[in-house]
Amino acid sequence: MGLPGFSLVLAELPRLIKDFCPDLLIVNAENAAQSGQGVSFEQVTALRNAGADVITTGNHVWESETLEKVLSEDRVLRPDNYSPRLPGKGWCLVEGPRTTAGVINLQGRLRMTALDDPFSRAEILVDQLKSKTPLLFVDFHAEAPDEKESMGYWLDGRVTAVMGTHTHVATTDLRILPLGTAFQTDLGMCGPTLSVIGGDAAVSVDRALTLIPHRNLPAAGAASLNGAFVVANGQTGRALRVERIGS
Repeated sequence: MGLPGFSLVLAELPRLIKDFCPDLLIVNAENAAQSGQGVSFEQVTALRNAGADVITTGNHVWESETLEKVLSEDRVLRPDNYSPRLPGKGWCLVEGPRTTAGVINLQGRLRMTALDDPFSRAEILVDQLKSKTPLLFVDFHAEAPDEKESMGYWLDGRVTAVMGTHTHVATTDLRILPLGTAFQTDLGMCGPTLSVIGGDAAVSVDRALTLIPHRNLPAAGAASLNGAFVVANGQTGRALRVERIGS
């Protein structure tokens, strides 16, 4: 969320890579821009150079100043259930030295923009990618907890992980579902600690009191980091262990 979150992620990625030795590193960067909405091509390049294998996004990606250039990158995803008329795509395959993994980016519909059905789209993409690899990771960018949990159970046993993004507040329900899919309702943001979901608290309070939609920019100051680490069986794709990453 904003430059505080983006700077923290860049600073922490070398340590995280050293500590966890991940085969696949996914970063949602839809709020990385200075405005807190969108991501720049320069930021995409910096994250990729720092070790991010795939960059996922969400509804704010369309506010990126260099949108066409950002989404021309094969490893930068936007929610796949947006119109195919729009630039970019919502899935990719990552071939690493030890394994191949698939990443899918989808967006929910409850209390958000009306889009194509993410559940039907998820099923189509999972069926397509399963022939390539059992290791499939889904970033489900959605507002409603019940919709996120429903997606987790819908894909339980068919993908390695379903991780929720969008609401910026980390939930405490990181777990492995009955059939072996890692799930968390929301990973939380990497962004300003003293803030309202990353934005300036004073502006957020004024908006709540007056209902005037003042534009809120990312707060200043120290930032905190949130994420998750998933260990999976490379043959079955099932999650074996999950661990929260936070600061």
